Amino acid sequence: MDLLDRINAHFQESIEVKQLAQGQLGAPIHLAGEALVRCLLDNGKILSCGNGGSAGDAQHFSAELLNRFEQERPGLPAIALSTDSSTITAIANDYNYNEIFSKQVMALGQAGDVLLAISTSGNSANVIRAINAAHERNMVVIALTGRGGGEMAGILADTDFEIRVPSDRTARVQEVHLVAIHCLCDFIDTKLFGGN
Repeated sequence: MDLLDRINAHFQESIEVKQLAQGQLGAPIHLAGEALVRCLLDNGKILSCGNGGSAGDAQHFSAELLNRFEQERPGLPAIALSTDSSTITAIANDYNYNEIFSKQVMALGQAGDVLLAISTSGNSANVIRAINAAHERNMVVIALTGRGGGEMAGILADTDFEIRVPSDRTARVQEVHLVAIHCLCDFIDTKLFGGN
């Protein structure tokens, strides 16, 4: 296969995974959106976390809420736990890398807040610990996963939500995670501010 064919194959595979996801993820995204709106209406905040590309997605989501998505509106309370390098390196150095998010959740999270936990495999140890910490703080968890949901799927509570991308390929899972994040942002804006 030449490189042009490989490029076209990426686009085709992305389209196919998104079409499959469209049929499976509408309802989970809707339920997760309702949980986010309830949190915000109750003066809660949204914490988000992930590693690598998922850290980027967590930051992207937080930025869309704090600043704006597609319409002018007041900023909404959201914190990406992957952004404070001093905190992350202090926790990793003094304790363990697997605690970089959970210690922040324990310090910042309150009952009624939401944790958006992102892992393409569902097996990221530090994200799993963040979910456990969120449960200790009586928070709702929205898990963005792929590859069968991994260990994260098995520890979610009945009050949590999983948006599981039907793919085993990291790039495809990340692409659908971004669509899901944009759907959640649009859902929040539409429910709270009327949308366009």
